[in-house]
Amino acid sequence: MFYYTYVLKSLKDLKLYIGWTVDLQERVDKHNKGLVEATKARIPFELVYYEACLSKENAIKREKYFKTGFGRRFLKGRI
Repeated sequence: MFYYTYVLKSLKDLKLYIGWTVDLQERVDKHNKGLVEATKARIPFELVYYEACLSKENAIKREKYFKTGFGRRFLKGRI
């Protein structure tokens, strides 16, 4: 089983959203259908980056890292 850390880009405001999930496709679909309270005003989204982790703890650590200045710089170089 994998845990995914993912980065979405809003096509409305071009800002990034970072999260983690067990089912990546289902989670992206929920974001785009407006079913996620934190992002429903910013739809539509495109998936621009993701990583698969073997543990939930590692996926959450990556999510927290991506939300730091260093993590955002890393993402800018990857996206």
